[in-house]
Amino acid sequence: MSTTRREFLLRSAATAGALGLGIVPRIALGEGNESSSAEKSLNILILGGTGFTGPEQVDYALSRGHRVTLFNRNKTRPDMFKGKVEQLIGDLSTDTTALQGRKFDVVIDNPTTAPAWVRNVAQYMKGNTSHYIFISTISVYPDNATPNADETAATTPMPDGLDPYTLERQNFGRYYGALKSRSEKEVQDDYPGIFTIIRPGLIVGKLDRTDRFTYWPVRVARGGEVLAPGTPNDVTQFIDARDLAEWTVRMAEKGPRDGGGIYNATGPRTPLPMGEFLSHCKSVTGSDARFTWVPWAFLQEQKVRPWRDMPIVVPPDGDAAGFSRRNIDRALAKGLTFRPLDDTIRATLEWNRTRPAEDRAKLDSGAVGGISASREAEVLAAWHAKT
Repeated sequence: MSTTRREFLLRSAATAGALGLGIVPRIALGEGNESSSAEKSLNILILGGTGFTGPEQVDYALSRGHRVTLFNRNKTRPDMFKGKVEQLIGDLSTDTTALQGRKFDVVIDNPTTAPAWVRNVAQYMKGNTSHYIFISTISVYPDNATPNADETAATTPMPDGLDPYTLERQNFGRYYGALKSRSEKEVQDDYPGIFTIIRPGLIVGKLDRTDRFTYWPVRVARGGEVLAPGTPNDVTQFIDARDLAEWTVRMAEKGPRDGGGIYNATGPRTPLPMGEFLSHCKSVTGSDARFTWVPWAFLQEQKVRPWRDMPIVVPPDGDAAGFSRRNIDRALAKGLTFRPLDDTIRATLEWNRTRPAEDRAKLDSGAVGGISASREAEVLAAWHAKT
């Protein structure tokens, strides 16, 4: 496969009888998440905080009794938490002076891709926080061929000739893994002994404008014959934004002594078969969907791309054999939990119904995650003609 992980990432237990495929459903796909007050109230600075996972962090931190300050440009959902949090306005690229003279128990760094952003925050936060939590990505790993690889796997080095402190936006996508890897190093150098680095996999749920996960519940809800890629046993990994956010706050509560280090953070506890996932989508939506499983080789002939046209899953062999099989034992040992899969599917559908019509139209047309209805019908017709 020639598609890179960055391109991949940019672009009810249900019964096996629902698919007629002999898949054994999981007994438990959800775990309760703690929501009572924390033992100690923390003064938390969140960089970002109004994008995708940030709002969930804010809500959960406040529910746990913490004090929250946001630092951002106040452009994404401006004044979202007005009256509930302190708002500091600035720009990670050009102006972080709003942080001058401030001290916080914990800093949660959500948006950083550029090492320069870590440096610009550190000029004020270095020595003025007891715990720095950096939200990285499993895209730091250049090798996706090794199943069950853990946090000790090599990360992506900086390319020769690239300024590690580049602020050119085109480099943020092209060198995403390398810049995130270098940002991790900046964090470790600036906050030795008091850092936590979290490497999430695919983050899903409400507010996810990429529509990678959203494609499937919406498509299954529409019913009829559904093009399903590969085999029912091909697996996927993802994490609900709420689960990631809540665990991040709980790691902040643990402090660097108990919660420090580096962690892969995706889910569920074991990789999820696509057949099982689609069965849950059908159960939640109550649709009459019928799944036609089409081999990856045929999809490649039809120029149907893994992850982009058939979101959240890739062929389970070759260079991608470990793509959806990252080891998360360290995070599980530190209390990472997962809500029921049906909850994530249902919440995503409910959020999608509230979106502007133009956003839903983009999803239906295949302009974002997934394949258009017309193209899906063409591929299914070609497959039936062949078989």
